[in-house]
Amino acid sequence: MQQSVQAYFDYGGQYEGKIMISNHKIQVVIDEIYDISKTDLVVYTENGKLVAATKIPEQDMEREVELFAGTMLETQTLFGYFFYKIVVEGEVEYVLLARTFSEESYMVGKMAVSQIRHLVSAYMEHFDRNNFIQNILLGNLLVVDMYNKAQKLHIEQAERVVYVIEVKGKKDSTVLETVKNLFVTKTRDFVTEIDEKSIILIKDCRDMKTEEDLKTLASMIIDNMHAEAMVKVRVGYGNRVYNLQDITKSYQEANMALEVGRIFYAEKEIISYSLLGIGRLIYQLPMSLCEMFIKEVFADGIPDVFDEETMITIQKFFENNLNISETARQLYVHRNTLVYRLERLEKIIGLDIRKFEDALTFKIALMVISHMESQNKHNEQ
Repeated sequence: MQQSVQAYFDYGGQYEGKIMISNHKIQVVIDEIYDISKTDLVVYTENGKLVAATKIPEQDMEREVELFAGTMLETQTLFGYFFYKIVVEGEVEYVLLARTFSEESYMVGKMAVSQIRHLVSAYMEHFDRNNFIQNILLGNLLVVDMYNKAQKLHIEQAERVVYVIEVKGKKDSTVLETVKNLFVTKTRDFVTEIDEKSIILIKDCRDMKTEEDLKTLASMIIDNMHAEAMVKVRVGYGNRVYNLQDITKSYQEANMALEVGRIFYAEKEIISYSLLGIGRLIYQLPMSLCEMFIKEVFADGIPDVFDEETMITIQKFFENNLNISETARQLYVHRNTLVYRLERLEKIIGLDIRKFEDALTFKIALMVISHMESQNKHNEQ
């Protein structure tokens, strides 16, 4: 079938400022009706542009369709076709033509109009809901407008949490579809996207009672994205919220969780805003305070001791709660070798990380340095 109208993804598109469902969906509808009735059907935009057809008319109908769309007539017969308007929310969205063979053809045309009208109405409601949710996330709505629109779109108050799914590498339509398919039966959930690197899930969490439930869902998303879409993702999520206007807050928290996690917890795939700990505090410190703290800890400047072996040793030592024997066992080194490394580190940095207070100071210093490096990279971009 020839098409004069731009083809759209299944989510639809826009044509001359109007929301349009995909041509393919309309084609499927009229093909099914033709298989039953053997009545040829053609669908145009109100401007006379061909959208779908079981058989393209021999005569150019563009002018006739456009004129008919502008009249007060509900239907007319011309050039061997019944003409019908497909009206949605008071606007002519399409014009349908049904080949005139009998009175049954007239009824087939009416049935096709009803089918397409309901299809377009359902799509437009979906589009409105998606647009509404995006505006909530971005904080673009007044509270009173938000609740009026929510009532119209049948979106109820509920306990929700926002997940931001950050895709490593290129994000394509397959990634979005994979997330949508995971929650396709959950009419209380919303899946959308605002930027080119992430997908947003607004999850109704009334059935998720604990923090562990929220984490389990994030883990499930990661596993499915890897298995189905063949991509790696990181998932950050905010706190639970109970009002529509607070969804923005949970979204901002989820974004901060990912950002803070990127700086301080790079090895983690799941980051909860409520479990960021000291990383959240350091992230919000101004650079002037960070620089002052580092000068207090390292009076002679940041020591150049952060080679791979040293960092692995320090990390393992902290993971094992400053236990020398267990750390030596996991590093496959003699206990005395580990003690020697720690003593050498003490001479360089002036801190004995075998002592809790010095270990805490050094741990915080490492996180502050990571934060400063991240800020410097950001400022250079």
